[in-house]
Amino acid sequence: MAIDRDKLQICLSKWQEVLRLRDWDIKLEIIHRRWRKSGDIKIDQDDRKAVILINNTPKCTNLEELVVHELLHLKLWGMDQMIEKFINQIFGTDDSDPKRDFAMNQFFMLLESTVEDLAKGFLKASGCREELSFGRLQHQVDQEIK
Repeated sequence: MAIDRDKLQICLSKWQEVLRLRDWDIKLEIIHRRWRKSGDIKIDQDDRKAVILINNTPKCTNLEELVVHELLHLKLWGMDQMIEKFINQIFGTDDSDPKRDFAMNQFFMLLESTVEDLAKGFLKASGCREELSFGRLQHQVDQEIK
């Protein structure tokens, strides 16, 4: 199923307003090659620009959920960067250090679950009736029952 860029842009505009991100220039980029992610966001804090990357063959079936999720990463970007710098100050930047690896993994798991919980809450509060995406989990289920 091809992604409707116009529908995606309307969704982005709506949620940019709701999440008070009006002062950001945000562009959508649809990825048309094999990619392991459903979506991602690249951020230039200084210039207040961001690019949301969307997989053309998404693992995520609810694109509004995906857009809200990525916009929440933008909303939390300053805190995200502060905590990463804090972890680097305490544990250094050696990726092979098990203590640093543990701290970073715990942080990223907490960040992702928090962003996902907030996205689900915002969608529910807005009256979104589309089923939530079970992307990664559904992939695991599909692999299990093959």
